[in-house]
Amino acid sequence: MRQLGSVDNEKTAGSLSDFLLMKGIENKINTDGDEAFDVWVYDEEKMDAARNLMDEFMKNPDNPDYVKYSKQAQEARFEEKRENKAYHKRIEAGKAQLRNVMSGRLGPVTKTFIVLSALVFLLSGFGRNTGVINFLFITEYETSDNMIRWMGGLPEISSGQIWRLITPIIIHFNFIHILFNMMWLKDLGSQIENRHNSKYLVLFILITAAGSNVSQYLVSGPSFGGMSGIVYALLGYIWIRGKFDPLSGFYLDRTIVMLMIGWFFLCLTGFVGNIANTAHAVGLVMGMAWAYLASHNANLKRKM
Repeated sequence: MRQLGSVDNEKTAGSLSDFLLMKGIENKINTDGDEAFDVWVYDEEKMDAARNLMDEFMKNPDNPDYVKYSKQAQEARFEEKRENKAYHKRIEAGKAQLRNVMSGRLGPVTKTFIVLSALVFLLSGFGRNTGVINFLFITEYETSDNMIRWMGGLPEISSGQIWRLITPIIIHFNFIHILFNMMWLKDLGSQIENRHNSKYLVLFILITAAGSNVSQYLVSGPSFGGMSGIVYALLGYIWIRGKFDPLSGFYLDRTIVMLMIGWFFLCLTGFVGNIANTAHAVGLVMGMAWAYLASHNANLKRKM
């Protein structure tokens, strides 16, 4: 930060500060108690532009055209204060939710899906015997000589076994698979269940599960399972809701977003094994789209 110059009139100094701000130069005014008001520019790289603007302004500081800049600057500063207040409110809400999660205060829906996933994992012999849980896959299939065979058209669902659209999310194939998915479900699912309610989370999981499961089936067939599509849907929702609707109270640390997106692209490389990448992608997009629409509706209601 560097000093741009001094003005001997408080009103003129304020008008100059507003003029610079509206020209994209952040600044502040200091006074040492004397009659001089010092104007300081935050970005030293903009000093040349600031000097030119100050010279232009000082030629006729009483120009009526500068009044509009003062009004715009006041509105901009008010909006900045509002956004800062909303940001800090979001941070505090996120910390409160994190404390709830860390203290084990999970909602009933989050608990239910964790328990169901654990029970299915035990029933399948820790993911090694998937034949006994064939009724949970999106459609039945057989494995022979490393080949998977199934009937197209999802005949079981067509005949009324609607649960198969959802139940692949509670199938897991090894300890690492279920451990990480349940950890993320615990953290992310709890945020939505605490901020909204259990019914909202149920609806969110059912819709995003059906969308990600069907998409994965269309790309790679029925031999898949796991909560990761839902996890990415939850991630996308919380991320975008916090970004476009700060007053919603949703908060996701940038490090978590970068970690999850990095993992997403790592899975695409194939280095970490056979991953339901389509479910990840569709879940993420559905969660982000849902959050964007919810944010838009919430912001419209506040303006009414």
